Amino acid sequence: MYGPPGIAYVYLVYGMYDCLNIVTEPAGRPAALLVRAVEPLAGVAAMRAARLEAWSTRRRAAAEGAREAETARLAALPDVRVASGPGLVAAAFDLDRSLTGLDLLDPASAVRLEARPDGEAAPRVSTGPRIGIGYAGSPWTERPWRLWISGHASVSGPSRGEAGVVPGSRNRGRLASG
Repeated sequence: MYGPPGIAYVYLVYGMYDCLNIVTEPAGRPAALLVRAVEPLAGVAAMRAARLEAWSTRRRAAAEGAREAETARLAALPDVRVASGPGLVAAAFDLDRSLTGLDLLDPASAVRLEARPDGEAAPRVSTGPRIGIGYAGSPWTERPWRLWISGHASVSGPSRGEAGVVPGSRNRGRLASG
């Protein structure tokens, strides 16, 4: 997280889920955005397969029939929810800690951020307190550092309504951070 802006920082949480962060501050200052969800636009079958592989890797000794049940569950999942959750983003895109340091702004990078297509309206972005950090206590649990596209079906975590909309925010990709 100490690298320059636009660099990937991938870390392991709970000893089993990789999570993607995008460094946001100048080199030497540890600050990043956790990518909590991504709207799948293409390659959904590959994302489902990658998630199944990640699931299988974590559950090497899963009960007989568990893989088939997980395959059926993933097949029934709406496309818009395939990468809805920070660990699911990494699983769906087969991201791991080896990608830490990757330049996400490089157009030639296999994993990259892309600009919103010309003419596409900027989405409404809402803000609120972060989730899953109750252990941190105040003031960290109250800061409006959680951002998401208002009303977007890919947003992970509890629904936050429309409160705290950031006027004029400029989401540049299909990132459904929340």
